[in-house]
Amino acid sequence: MWVKALDLLLSKMKTSGFNFSRVKALSGTGQQHGSVYWKSGAAATLQELQPDKTLYEQLKDSFSVPDSPIWMDSSTAAQCRQLEEAVGGAQKLADITGSRGYERFTGNQIAKISQNNKAAYENCERICLVSSFAASLFLGNYAPIDHSDGSGMNLLDIRERKWSPQCLQTCAARLEEKLGQPVPSFENLGSISAYYADRYGFSPDCKVIAFTGDNSGSLAGMRLQGGDIAVSLGTSDTLFLWLQQPRPALTGHIFCNPVDGDAYMALLCYKNGSLTRERVRDSCAGASWEKFSQALQSTPMGNNGNIGIYFDVQEITPSAVGVHRFNSADQKVDSFPSEVEVRAVVEGQFLAKRAHAEMLGYTVGCNTRVLATGGASSNTSILQVLSDVFNAPVYILDTANSACLGCAYRAKHGWLGSSKVSFQEVVQGAPEYKLAVTPNSSAKQVYDPLVGRYKRLEDQVARQ
Repeated sequence: MWVKALDLLLSKMKTSGFNFSRVKALSGTGQQHGSVYWKSGAAATLQELQPDKTLYEQLKDSFSVPDSPIWMDSSTAAQCRQLEEAVGGAQKLADITGSRGYERFTGNQIAKISQNNKAAYENCERICLVSSFAASLFLGNYAPIDHSDGSGMNLLDIRERKWSPQCLQTCAARLEEKLGQPVPSFENLGSISAYYADRYGFSPDCKVIAFTGDNSGSLAGMRLQGGDIAVSLGTSDTLFLWLQQPRPALTGHIFCNPVDGDAYMALLCYKNGSLTRERVRDSCAGASWEKFSQALQSTPMGNNGNIGIYFDVQEITPSAVGVHRFNSADQKVDSFPSEVEVRAVVEGQFLAKRAHAEMLGYTVGCNTRVLATGGASSNTSILQVLSDVFNAPVYILDTANSACLGCAYRAKHGWLGSSKVSFQEVVQGAPEYKLAVTPNSSAKQVYDPLVGRYKRLEDQVARQ
């Protein structure tokens, strides 16, 4: 399906008159964690693509596993536990690979296939992530996995930026030779396959820069710098962090940074995002965002010590569910007045994000910027709470398709030469973020103690 989609895309672009010869370099992004299994002999087919035939015609029989496991697969709990036990526990695995064992992570998916479908595993000569698979199609040869997307496999030692021998041995036999050696995310992999020059008119000198995962591509597209936090406020909320000194934990993920070979990025995902805010809006503010904002403005920072934890559905970070309200004495209560409930849901969500970010090694400093995207980033009252909780200015930028945009930036970075120019130099002409709000002068005094209180209460909820 993915191969045929590339055929269709390039054919439509050619029909529309797109001038492929002007493309100097390309990169791309793929769904993180998914995997593709090339069968023995497929490399020869890739290297000898015939320009009078589609990719689909030539590659449809090149895979030992016809259906790729993707991030939605959660069938590998047993393999996760095996891997954690082999390295000395969940925290030890997180220390090595940036995350505890997760069912969707590629190493555990590979382990399951090697255990349950031995013939398919034995007949596989190369395992790609979705990103390196797509790069391979353009390169006409197996493309290496990049450090950043490779961090989502439970296999890469994120500090050494090499495969962990212990993790490889636990997951499957001869796994290193099937994966190849990982490379920096801005690596120039070489020139595009002659197939694309002959069939579509690409320049033979067009370079292919390492592809990466969708979350890593988004960090590049949002142009994060050292000290920045990006918060995507959508159906689910996502937090991106730029880290220099990571502290892996049992919640969240730490990946190698896709634009800086010495830095890291952290990712935290929350299922209870805008749908939870909308439920409270409907029940406490007459389904009106205007009244919701008025409630936020009419209540004090810190909500007089009241804290709410709102997990309408099973949360990821932490693994817990239910609505939990606490008064200023940390006693559970059944309800809050409407305006207190409104502030409690917004403050609670942002206190959680700051607490978890600090657990992973992030420190709010004088140069911290919060970059907000997503639907709720248009609500100034919500952004004011975000700014106050983090004691940092909040900026907004409407960046559509940020992962794809990030890969265009990365293609230019790799083409110019990552050793010659920094990523920041590559993006310096991009549109500026717009300052939305700044923190109140007393925000630090109010929220610093609340972050610790929130974390203790959340731990209490998670243990129930």
